[in-house]
Amino acid sequence: MKNFIYETPTKVYFGAGEELRVGKLVKEFSPKKVLIHYGGKSAKESGLLDRVKKCLNDEKIAFVELGGVIANPELSLVRKGIDLCLREGVDFILAVGGGSVMDSSKDIANGAANPEIDVWDFSLRKAEPKKTIPKGAILTLAAAGSEMSNSCVITNAETGEKRGYSSSFNRMNFAIENPELTFSVNAYQTACGIVDIAMHTIERYFCPGEETYLTDSIAEAVIKSVMKAGKDCLKNPNDYTARANMMWASSLAHNGLTGCGREFQLVVHQLEHEVSGMYPKISHGAGLAALWCSWARYVYKSNVNRFLQYAKNVWNLDIDFEHPEKTVECAIDLQEKFYASIGMPTNLKMLGVKKESLEKLALDCSRNKTRSLIGYKPLAYEDILKIFELAYE
Repeated sequence: MKNFIYETPTKVYFGAGEELRVGKLVKEFSPKKVLIHYGGKSAKESGLLDRVKKCLNDEKIAFVELGGVIANPELSLVRKGIDLCLREGVDFILAVGGGSVMDSSKDIANGAANPEIDVWDFSLRKAEPKKTIPKGAILTLAAAGSEMSNSCVITNAETGEKRGYSSSFNRMNFAIENPELTFSVNAYQTACGIVDIAMHTIERYFCPGEETYLTDSIAEAVIKSVMKAGKDCLKNPNDYTARANMMWASSLAHNGLTGCGREFQLVVHQLEHEVSGMYPKISHGAGLAALWCSWARYVYKSNVNRFLQYAKNVWNLDIDFEHPEKTVECAIDLQEKFYASIGMPTNLKMLGVKKESLEKLALDCSRNKTRSLIGYKPLAYEDILKIFELAYE
């Protein structure tokens, strides 16, 4: 087991009606003015935004609003939010939405607190935030896990770059999780969420590290639970138990718990960021589904035993000790069939990615052949290109 630091400073308020606490929770930070940051019309049409504003008004908390966050949140709106915060004297940010809204809020908070630094430099890892503005979240989509993670992913639409960075300043001070707020999430986005949640833990599971059987057991439980809960959500969108388990899995899958003692890099996420950076209409979860099985087939021989453990403990397969590779390949096939069963793509062609884009995707992911992705099998440019090619077929 490798050395690690585990930090989860976000206080979670979980359950039905918990969003009605928001005024009192924000008041604890004694803000002069709050920025309410959200996405599109759903926050308004559902009445959630009105309930949030009433809670703030009841506590006599001043606020301004900034909507318009889209999937794969854009740098241009982050810059607009920073300008708004500086102009209005905002000293608390409240994210109302899913992972995109939360990541945009994190970047705004860091940019407004460090106005002397170009906020895009955080994403490029040319600079690190020195401080941040306090922030909280009301979660409306179980997927990204941004409510408890230290990561932030932003897209620069002008350059087609999608970049993420980690920082302790990216942690939310609190997160409100009411599963009822996800009842209206459509089947496709629910399925994208299933994939994203599971992948946050699956990828940690296949990072280098040994003798992490406690972490492994937690990870396996999260993976199996989100697949069951997700299927139940698709059968009945108003199933509170299923939505609750999926929402809690979202938080646990990306707060670091399921990777303790293992080396950390979400490799398939790195591949997918290039895809949805170039094709911004592609949902993150769908891109992950289209890539993971090809990555697994390319790398599994570098650690067959690890994949056998996954096959046995997640997919309940009996190990063929004479032909162990067949067991691994069966597990990968089962995961691919699961993706198809929930309406997710299983290759890049299904997402509309053009074959002529693959070389550029590999060049960008390898930072023009200067970076290799870590793992049991490190992936240089040639490896990355091969995975993209396999994922296209």
